[in-house]
Amino acid sequence: MKHTISVQLRNNPGVLSRVTGLFSGRGFNIESLCVAETMDCEISVLTIVSRGDAAVIEQITKQLHKLIDVIKVTDMAEFPYVEREMVLLRMKAMENTRAEVLRIADIFRAKVIDVSAKTFTIEVTGSSSKVNACIELLRPLGIKEIVRTGTVAMARAPKNK
Repeated sequence: MKHTISVQLRNNPGVLSRVTGLFSGRGFNIESLCVAETMDCEISVLTIVSRGDAAVIEQITKQLHKLIDVIKVTDMAEFPYVEREMVLLRMKAMENTRAEVLRIADIFRAKVIDVSAKTFTIEVTGSSSKVNACIELLRPLGIKEIVRTGTVAMARAPKNK
């Protein structure tokens, strides 16, 4: 099962290397990894997507807690949360497919962010399933290049606050 894990850590050199080394050393795969500073430039949040049963995820969580620069580890499956991913797609802009590319982009609320005589560059933002669905519909129309961010996730705020 897919799990999204949020890791709050000190923004020190080598921390990301130690986290990824922990995964590779134990044979766990990272499907997605995204890291950036928080409002405090000395702290970053690392969002990792990995697959495994409850025992594997528990093992990952325990091992992450052992790393010196790790402040907090949260398996997002324990809480309601929102996640987003962004993808940039460079599409062929052939005369016979231009309208279809733009129609699909509109359906997915994607943005055309660059246009040339032969290509469109489209930005799609949303859940991984939305991004994947858009890619699959656009694939037969001529995707030339895909650049994808990792998943970012945040726990939902409590309803009563």
